[in-house]
Formats: sequence, structure tokens, C-alpha cells
Amino acid sequence: MTNKTMNLKKYFLLLFLTFSGYLYSQEGLPVYLDYLTDNYYLVHPAMAGAGSGTKVRMTARQQWFGVDQAPALQTIGINSRMGDRSALGAMVINDRNGYHSQTGVKLTYAHHISLDSRRRYLNQLSFGLSAVVFQGRLDESEFFNYNGVVDNNILGTDQTSTEPNVDIGMAYAFGDFYAQFSVLNVLKEKRNLYSQSESGNKRRVVLSTGYTFGESEWSFQPSVLFQYVNFTKESTVDLNFLAYKKMEFGRFWGGLSYRSSLDGADYVLGQATSEQKLQLISPVLGVTYNNFMFGYTYSYQMGDIKFQNGGYHQITLGLTFGEEKEAYHCNCPFNQ
Repeated sequence: MTNKTMNLKKYFLLLFLTFSGYLYSQEGLPVYLDYLTDNYYLVHPAMAGAGSGTKVRMTARQQWFGVDQAPALQTIGINSRMGDRSALGAMVINDRNGYHSQTGVKLTYAHHISLDSRRRYLNQLSFGLSAVVFQGRLDESEFFNYNGVVDNNILGTDQTSTEPNVDIGMAYAFGDFYAQFSVLNVLKEKRNLYSQSESGNKRRVVLSTGYTFGESEWSFQPSVLFQYVNFTKESTVDLNFLAYKKMEFGRFWGGLSYRSSLDGADYVLGQATSEQKLQLISPVLGVTYNNFMFGYTYSYQMGDIKFQNGGYHQITLGLTFGEEKEAYHCNCPFNQ
């Protein structure tokens, strides 16, 4: 066993022990657009250690600046190849939305099989399994006695519920083409935080695919991501296009993403009844400088009915080390 492998195992053990007190499970991690900033491990467990190096990624997302207790999300994760085929990943998540919050940990094992015996061209099949634990919290302390009115249906305390779950997935990469399929929140569980008797199937199915083309200096990557949530019967699709420009110090990239729900909701505006679907338009910008990465995503919601005109801001910081340069003879994401 090499010193590098031993050190990486120590990093994973330290990360797990440090955040073991935050284990949880209520709603799971939403699928935002942070995967476009070289962070597919957030969505697909099979992408842990899919490349040749070790990736550390931190994200911070804030919605509706100036709104008290607006939704906010922070994640920190690491994933790395451990030998020729095995890989490990770990992630800590903190998600807040008004009086509800959740914190949690995800630990992942992935197995990568090279289908090219010479290992010169990218032809890789991957499988991933994640153990996920979330602790949900609901603060009802301000609702029990509101302006002298007591609601007996509200406990009036800070409630918590801890529940485990499992994510599974697979991925395939062939040259400049890639595809991933994952099922998140596989286990059906009770939603104890809101009802002692209610059980919810929070299973989320995610499918994504993309292709990279272009010359060595410029490359372009169209991609699609589809997700379906079993409990709410919601379906959404992301249409993405990114452009990459190689520089001496690293690369710049930028692009645009459009997310739309496939199901709408009726609303009344004036005397007319209309249907509105979720629609988000999101520019993405980023730069890689040597081993460091910075990405920024802004999402703007379109439609007549929305909370406010302000959008959603997200920043991603990353560090990549131990990566084999030009590991594959392809113009593919693993070789960027």
C-alpha cells in the first residue's frame, strides 16, 4: 500500500469522524445545477473517483438575498480513486429553508471497470453505492402561541428526526460521450418529523448524458439531465450547453442551462385561469487555475407567479490533486 493511499484513507476517516454528529435524513439533497461546475458526484454516486485524481468541492447556495430565513445550502465533499478500480467519496450537507433545516453525511463506494485493455482510451463502466443519513429539524417554537392564540396541533418545540437511506447508480463513459443513471433515496421511510404515521417514498430517479466535441483549444459540451420524484410525481429536465477555453494556467468555461418542469399548476390571474411550469434560466461561469477551481451559477425563475424577482446565487470552490495529465486520448470531461 502506497503512502498516498494511506494518506487518502486518513483524510476520509477524519472527514467522517468530524461530521458524524450531523448524520441525518429528511428530504435528501435537492438536485441543483452545481453538477455543471465539475461536481457530478453531488448527483451520481458512480461518479466518485471516476477520474484519475482526488477532487475536493465546496458549494454555497443562497436564494432571495434580503429575505429572512431564505433557502440556503452548503456542501463539502471529497472523492478519489483508491487504486485501479475502487474509489471512495464523502460529503457533508447543510440545508435550510425557513423553519425547516437538515444536515447530513453521505459515504460512497464506487467501482470502475476499464473496458479498454490497453487503458489508453476512455471506455469505462462505473457503479456506485452511497449510505446517506440525514437529520431533519423543524422549529415550531414560534408557532405554538402566536399573538395569544394556542394551536394544540403544534407541539411548540424544536423537533428532530434522524433516518438513513441509500443511493445507487451507474455511469458509462466512452471517449467524448458519457451517461449516468442514479436512484436516490431508495428506501421507503416514515416521515417522522411531520407525522408519526405518514410514510413517504422520496425516491428520485436521475438520468444525465452529454457529449464533448471541439479542437484542443476550444471544446463544447451539450448535455441533458432528467429527474423524477416519486412522492410528488414531479418531472424536470435540464438542457445545458458549456464552452471551454484552454489557457496556459488552466481553462475558462461558461455556458447556459435551462430547466423546465414537465408538469404545471393552475393559477388564477384576474379572471383568467392559466398553467405555469417551473422554468429556470441559469448562466454558468468558471475558471480553473492550476489545481484550483472557481465556479459561479445564477438561476432566474421565469413566470407570472414567483416569490420575488431576485434569483438564486451559487458559488463552487474546488481543489484537484494527484491527477494524471492527459490520462486518456480523448477530448472528454475526464481529461479536461
